[in-house]
Amino acid sequence: MKKKFTFSFPTTYTILLVLTILMALLTWIVPAGEYDMVKNAALGKMVPVVGSYHEVAANPQGIWDVLMAPVQGFYDPNSYVARGVDVALFVLIIGAYLSVITATGAIDAGISGLMARLKGREKWMIPILMGLFALGGTVYGMAEETIPLYALLVPVMLAAGYDTIVGCAIIMLGAGIGCLGSTLNTFATVIASNAAGVNPMSGIGLRVAILVAGWLICTVFVMRYAAKVKADPTKSLVYRQRKADENYFLHQNDKKTPEFTFTRKLVLIIFAVTFSIMMYGLMALGWWMAELSTLFIASSIVVGVVARMGEKSFTDHFLNGAKDLLGVAFIIVMARGLVVVMDNGHITHTILHYAESWLAGLPKVPFINAVYWIEAVLCLIVPSSSGLAVLSMPVLAPLADFAHVSRELVVTAYQSASGLPNIITPTSGVVMGGLAMSRIEYFTWCRWVAPLLGMLIAMIMILLSIGVLVS
Repeated sequence: MKKKFTFSFPTTYTILLVLTILMALLTWIVPAGEYDMVKNAALGKMVPVVGSYHEVAANPQGIWDVLMAPVQGFYDPNSYVARGVDVALFVLIIGAYLSVITATGAIDAGISGLMARLKGREKWMIPILMGLFALGGTVYGMAEETIPLYALLVPVMLAAGYDTIVGCAIIMLGAGIGCLGSTLNTFATVIASNAAGVNPMSGIGLRVAILVAGWLICTVFVMRYAAKVKADPTKSLVYRQRKADENYFLHQNDKKTPEFTFTRKLVLIIFAVTFSIMMYGLMALGWWMAELSTLFIASSIVVGVVARMGEKSFTDHFLNGAKDLLGVAFIIVMARGLVVVMDNGHITHTILHYAESWLAGLPKVPFINAVYWIEAVLCLIVPSSSGLAVLSMPVLAPLADFAHVSRELVVTAYQSASGLPNIITPTSGVVMGGLAMSRIEYFTWCRWVAPLLGMLIAMIMILLSIGVLVS
């Protein structure tokens, strides 16, 4: 009897490897070139000079380069995105920290208590939490720091009767729509405005409109899906793995919910204080991955002492937690390696030069929408919002003068596109890491989010066109 062939989608690792190979093939086809770079004193970064593009010696990427890319991306600071080691180490420490917290029983007891209080009102967590994440995105570009939150929110949504997609979407779409509608985000709006030579507050009205409209669209979309799943669990796109997810996230093999003791309440207070310090450090102290990793190591030790864990028990839980998220760390590094291949092949600037040529002579409305699509393509190559701003704004913003379009609209088009990596882009460690932590296959996520993405793109293009016509 012949064995029946069944197709299964490739894993995230395979997807990223295939994309890296495709990018390497492009370095054999697309001419190598660069812009002259000068130091922008206001930004403290090197930016391209308009009209200075020139071809350079080709550096096509081969098999060795493809294999080397994730390794180089792990530590190489000479690119438009952060080193992979910073985020990867942070993820491992977060895994260790959550394992220590979980071992105390505090999370299980807390989720049980929360569900008891919210009985019948669980759906209102969706708009409130998405609004909070959107606030973080629009104010300071909340992205990598959301990674530990998936392991916390997904179990809550499962306990409320939803699925992992709902939990993942609240974080990824919430923070993503905030970045897409950035108002005060230093890493997107401020850097892009400075590079374009305009005041960061110029055009804020249109950005607020995009933010609010995007939040409403995303909230309604997620709430409708959540209600459908709760009414009929078979409607879930991840229904077949739902029982495995519940065992994984809710520790149902334990069967008995831990008692909500004083010690467990104290652990959750330490947990909340730790995340409050994280937010303050990010917004007020300029902290990044090294400082955040140190914070969670310190908090792990405090929790271990408060919960009276033995040295061996604490060490075992800490190391096992890091091991559980090792795959997520590898995914982030592989996504970073894809960008390294583009940079080493000297084709990133060439693609930007093509975009510069395509925009010449376009009328106002087609021009601003073309800028949006060009930035959307470029964000696949440069998933860092600040890196994309520094690379593209000095080239694209001056072209707006010839098209009689205000430069702040070009900044708005850029930031609306640069938010896409936080929603679907496979080259983004934030997207691939968040999906891995939520145990959602990339193609399943794409299938679910595709209609929403179409609505968001249509909304942005309409508002950009109106902005051009009324300016």
